[in-house]
Amino acid sequence: MNSDLALLRLLQLASPGLPVGGFTYSQGLEWAVEAGWVTDAKGFAAWQREQMHDTLGHLDWPLLARLYRACQEDDAEAFAHWSMFLLANRETAELRLEERQRGSALARLLDGWQLAQAPAWRASLELSQLGGMAWLGAHWSIPLRQLALGHGFAWLEGAVMAGVKLVPFGQQAAQTLLRDLGEALPAVLDHALALDDDQLGGGLPLLAIASSRHETQYTRLFRS
Repeated sequence: MNSDLALLRLLQLASPGLPVGGFTYSQGLEWAVEAGWVTDAKGFAAWQREQMHDTLGHLDWPLLARLYRACQEDDAEAFAHWSMFLLANRETAELRLEERQRGSALARLLDGWQLAQAPAWRASLELSQLGGMAWLGAHWSIPLRQLALGHGFAWLEGAVMAGVKLVPFGQQAAQTLLRDLGEALPAVLDHALALDDDQLGGGLPLLAIASSRHETQYTRLFRS
């Protein structure tokens, strides 16, 4: 696949129009706003920076790299291992359910394209959206670095759009946050890709508390 087509496929994977339901989750932000932990754009930026360095930098991106390499090497066993590792590191029932629901939605899309339906791969692909992105990235010859940055920007954009509804702040502030927070993504990615297996894993206590409390929050805009 030529580089132009690979870029177009990456934009498709990173698009908020990808039917995996990402816009329906706040990943703890809704409770954080309710509790007064996040009250303005500055507080939102600090909240997201912590997740960028911990979750994205020490879990999602290193695992994306391992899942991608497993696809390139046709190693379904390694792919299954890292898919389960990712799920095990989602700290709450809400986050694990989101991971599975996103994965199932993307797997159904793959079914519609008649891709990745071999039994050795299909069950693992249902576990996470990250696995489906890795599989399609390898299949479509999207370079790993570009795939990871596309995934990171999509994650950041989804969080900012949730912030617009919840904090709230306006579209000008939203675009400024995307610009400023996005500047840190390449350096975080460099660090993430250099990690060894025994350095993987995230842990943010306030995020876990916020996600757990969201389940019983009286009024919710986002799924729990």
